[in-house]
Amino acid sequence: MNGRPPLRSIPDFPRAGINFIDITPWVQDGPAYREAIDELRDFARELGVDLVAGPEARGFLVGAPLALALGVGFVPVRKPGRLPYETIRADYELEYGEASLEIHVDAVRPGQRVLVVDDLLATGGTVAATIGLIGRQGGVVAGVGFLVELAFLDGRKRLGNLPVHSVLRLSE
Repeated sequence: MNGRPPLRSIPDFPRAGINFIDITPWVQDGPAYREAIDELRDFARELGVDLVAGPEARGFLVGAPLALALGVGFVPVRKPGRLPYETIRADYELEYGEASLEIHVDAVRPGQRVLVVDDLLATGGTVAATIGLIGRQGGVVAGVGFLVELAFLDGRKRLGNLPVHSVLRLSE
C-alpha cells in the first residue's frame, strides 16, 4: 500500500475493553480498496488457488472482489442458520465471546486449493474455524490473507505454517 489506508478505531465496541478497527473508510476509498484487493490478488496468484473463502460479514468485502479479480469462485462462510442448503458447523472462541460458522456441505471439493481471507486478523479464532471447515471437506488451504493484522495479538500462531499476507500490519 502506498501510505496508510483510512481506518477508524472504535473504543469499547462490541463490548468494553475491545478497540474495534473499522475498515469501512478503507472500502469507501475506491483507489485504496482496489490497491488492497490487487495486492491480495498478487499473493493469491502465487499460490494457485481454485476458490476464495471469506467469513461473514466483512470477509465478504475482501473475498468476493478478490475472487472476481482471480476469476475463481467465492465460498461464503456464514453464521448459523443463514445458508439455505445442508451445512457443516464449527464453534470457536472470539476475543470477546463465542461464535459459530457454517459452510455448505458441497462448497469445497476434495483437493481444491482455497485462499481464506478476512478483513482483520486479531486472535485468529474466526479464520481458524474457517480453515477447519474447509479441511473437513477435503479442501487444501493454500494460504490466508487479510486487509489488517493486529500483530500484537499473535493471531498468526493459530495459522500454523500457512502462507499469510496482510496488507497492513499494526504492531499496537
